[in-house]
Amino acid sequence: MLSLRQLELKGRRVLLRVDFNVPLKDGKITDDTRIRSSIETINYILDKGGRLIIISHLGRPKGKKAKEMSLMPVAEQLSSLIHRPVKFIPDSIGREVEQGIAGCEEVVLLENLRFYKEEEENEKGFAESLARLADVYVNDAFATAHRAHASTEGITDYIKIKVPGFLMENEIKWLKKVSQSPSHPYVVVLGGVKVSTKMDVIDNLLPKCDRLLIGGGMSYTFLCSAGQRIGNSILEEDKIDIAKKILDKAEDKLMLPSDHIVADRIGQDAEVRTVKEIPEAWIGVDIGPNTINSYKREIESANMVLWNGPPGIFEIERFSNGTEEIALAMKRAKERGAVVIAGGGDTASAINKLGLKDSFTHISTGGGASLELLAGKKLPGIVALEM
Repeated sequence: MLSLRQLELKGRRVLLRVDFNVPLKDGKITDDTRIRSSIETINYILDKGGRLIIISHLGRPKGKKAKEMSLMPVAEQLSSLIHRPVKFIPDSIGREVEQGIAGCEEVVLLENLRFYKEEEENEKGFAESLARLADVYVNDAFATAHRAHASTEGITDYIKIKVPGFLMENEIKWLKKVSQSPSHPYVVVLGGVKVSTKMDVIDNLLPKCDRLLIGGGMSYTFLCSAGQRIGNSILEEDKIDIAKKILDKAEDKLMLPSDHIVADRIGQDAEVRTVKEIPEAWIGVDIGPNTINSYKREIESANMVLWNGPPGIFEIERFSNGTEEIALAMKRAKERGAVVIAGGGDTASAINKLGLKDSFTHISTGGGASLELLAGKKLPGIVALEM
């Protein structure tokens, strides 16, 4: 790939694909993390004299215009973050867009790409219409890199100069590092709800890591496959055999929780116990103190750590201790000099909630995209940028 830093941008029209798929409530942005993630790329292009046209999607309008999914509030928020005017154009292709861009010296943000069904269909005509808007294409939308859409993959057939933005570049650098050439000792921490979403990641990383620490809802399927009682905890029955095969293959690499925080129901007012084996009618909601201590020892002695998925229901305060302790162990590992990478939406939310964002080497912005890259798969949005 070419790098953005290799390009002469002065006076050129730069089409920047970002992921501004931010949460909105009553027309107001409730979390602008995704906008902030591309500010470095945006400021660089502007500082180098590029004429910037920004494109993104928001939500799932299914090819129809929906006022509640307009990017107009994003234009206002972006303007306040970069301290420059941002011109919003209420369409993403066509004469109105081309006229609005012509001669415009401001930053331009176009309307939600997914108001056109052709975007997700990767329709050639739509991709070509987008490409006509600019001289240079920059993709900084890592979270959508696993989708072959018109604005992430198809467009590169019609625009010669194509590069990743700094966010995309960083994501590729760190996620390829932990999935292809990690430093040792290398510890992988996987949590979250389902084994099914992490199977390919486990297959790819198990031969490369020194320890694989399992937590969260997915741990109960593994425990069940090992013959342990899990009460009413979440279980993927159709994945029990696969979990057993993984355990057999992993030998002593894979660690499962040795004790649990259980509750009689999911809620802040639930009755809670610490147990070694989950009794009938109780639900596993977090890893227990012995598990926390053993996992912390592994994390704190590592030279590289990858974390994807919280080990408990961190959204409920009484069930969040395991997640907090794992995050603090990662902080201490980084302070000792380890490379510490986190990925996945829930993991990033937990880290932000704990105020530990600066305690990680890299926090991935991509959910499905990061999982696919960690599984060793080729992502259409990344392949499209290769020369």
